[in-house]
Amino acid sequence: MARNSANRGEDPDMALHNVDLSGASLAAGGSPRLRGYLAEPEGDGPFPAVLMIHEAFGLDGITVRQAERMAAAGYLTLAVDLFSDGGARRCLVSTMRSLAAGQGRAFMDLATARQWLLDSGRTTGKIGVIGFCMGGGFALLLANDGFDAAAVNYGRLPKDPATELAGACPIVANFGAKDRSLPGAAARLASVLESLGVEHDIKEFETAGHSFLNDEETGPRPLRPLFRVLGVGPDPQSAPEAWRRIEDHFARHLKD
Repeated sequence: MARNSANRGEDPDMALHNVDLSGASLAAGGSPRLRGYLAEPEGDGPFPAVLMIHEAFGLDGITVRQAERMAAAGYLTLAVDLFSDGGARRCLVSTMRSLAAGQGRAFMDLATARQWLLDSGRTTGKIGVIGFCMGGGFALLLANDGFDAAAVNYGRLPKDPATELAGACPIVANFGAKDRSLPGAAARLASVLESLGVEHDIKEFETAGHSFLNDEETGPRPLRPLFRVLGVGPDPQSAPEAWRRIEDHFARHLKD
């Protein structure tokens, strides 16, 4: 079982920010406030590390449990909160603009979080990146930025994938066939990575939509009925295999 500084029974909003990266972030030109949730494996380590990037609704209890899952599999996992400096309402638009541009403050914050993990003295030096939804898009763009493995879950492809994914580390990606926001993304990504000679394992799950790895519904409650109609949300049928694929991929590239 993973060892965490927050208990499952705690209010998730109180448990999210148990690592303060603000000083390092500010020094690097990133956000004045930057925090995250650290999930720790049992034992003394050192451990392979994983940087986790949340979806567009922010770092919530779902993200915490996803980080705990990776820690239980043996990874020192830092889920960085890209909305630390003002919350989703103030930060979402600028973060999405940074994602679209492939540069900006969000990438500085992610670089700070990555370096914090590597400087912690608790890692083997091997590090992976995993993202969901918005975070999946960031994980895809970071795959050629010093990571040893990447896991991309229903992340949007960059504008020029043939250029922006050149030299990427091995990538595993999970998409949902019922995801109306990313039609054909799995096939396009597989084609681009094949042409670039990047090791990859891409799968589209027939019964899944967007955010299918979540273990509960998320987002504003008034919008959840609409999300259900659009097929956004948990898919217990597909999620176990998708998680196995992620864990097998990281084990192959981060533990060997």
